[in-house]
Amino acid sequence: MRFKDRVVIVTGGSRGIGRAISKAFATEGAHVIVNYFSDEEAAQSLAEEIKSDGHSITVLKGDVSSTSQVNKMLQEVVQKHERIDTLVNNAGIIRDKLLMIMPEEDWDRVIEVSLKGAFVWSKAVLKTMIGQRKGRIINIVSPSAITGRAGQANYAAAKGGLISFTKTLSKELARFEITVNAVSPGIIKTDLVEKLEPELKEDFLKLIPMKRFGSPEDVAEAVLFLSSDAASYITGQVLCVDGGLI
Repeated sequence: MRFKDRVVIVTGGSRGIGRAISKAFATEGAHVIVNYFSDEEAAQSLAEEIKSDGHSITVLKGDVSSTSQVNKMLQEVVQKHERIDTLVNNAGIIRDKLLMIMPEEDWDRVIEVSLKGAFVWSKAVLKTMIGQRKGRIINIVSPSAITGRAGQANYAAAKGGLISFTKTLSKELARFEITVNAVSPGIIKTDLVEKLEPELKEDFLKLIPMKRFGSPEDVAEAVLFLSSDAASYITGQVLCVDGGLI
């Protein structure tokens, strides 16, 4: 097991890509801490599934953009495990609208969750990781951050900021043997994609050179690689898992 007894925090880890990442780390022997915000049913279902397979998981409810809530969750993790090996900043929300009709609160909330949340969690874990002289921070971004997408000015700005955050933080932390990278999933077969109209799915497939959607497990494997010892000399990078979309 590549991650036996390592401690991994996954934000937004109860559904979709986050769920796949959480399960993959648990299967590889990690103690997985899943931070969720509202879907308690999904979080508890994931916990039961992972525990039934004989693996370790803790679910913690809290808002990633709240420093006080994050610090409280982190204190619980450190008291129990005394270390943090990997942080996966996966939490994010989508509130798509053309900019001319986008409510200010939709702009603010997407930035708070998708960008500020990564800032708050990353800052919170640094004392522990620097003390260990080892750690991994992996930020989940989006093709929208690289190419732009109509109707996603808030989301693209948040994820674009997260790419810049990744590259800057990687330079600050390299001397402590802490790597910071980003993974950019393309069009992945989550519940959201499955609910799309067949015609829209066909339009999306035309954009992908590999002519198929990715799976959450494809993304999870990329995250595990960047967390592993095999990626110890990789930092400040954006790994696109998108079938050639970008």
